[in-house]
Amino acid sequence: MRTPIAAGLVLTGLVLVGCGGRRAVEIDSDGQVAGNRWTATLATPANLVGALQVKGTGWMGPGDGDDSSSTSAGVSISNSAPGGRHPWHVHVGRCGQDRGIFGPAGEYPLLEVGGDGEADADVDLPVPLPMQGQYFIDVHASPSNMGTIVACGNLAPPSR
Repeated sequence: MRTPIAAGLVLTGLVLVGCGGRRAVEIDSDGQVAGNRWTATLATPANLVGALQVKGTGWMGPGDGDDSSSTSAGVSISNSAPGGRHPWHVHVGRCGQDRGIFGPAGEYPLLEVGGDGEADADVDLPVPLPMQGQYFIDVHASPSNMGTIVACGNLAPPSR
């Protein structure tokens, strides 16, 4: 009776050892390895919580192909007012400590919120991907109200 149990435990141990030691690599929907990206979780700033509760994610990473002179970036938001149109940008600095837009401001497309309260947008910027520094993504209330930030998130550098 003990032999089948012992054999089962040995077999289970071998399977676990055989599967160990490998590192999972996340591939995003664009086919890029997520480990090459800066990532952020966006949330509504504290002064607007209660009035709004926009959530989202953002990223920036290597440009398309092997072009080291460009950076791709993207943002996705949810829980926003349907029909909203929100400008967004990657900035140098941290949320609340803005040191300017990263790349040409006119390159960033508007976030167009659907009936489900969700929107996403991507951009290819003609500037090299930074290897260090502080960056964040912010989402503005509207093209006519750029001073109100409805969501912000600090970008964490890729783990290398």
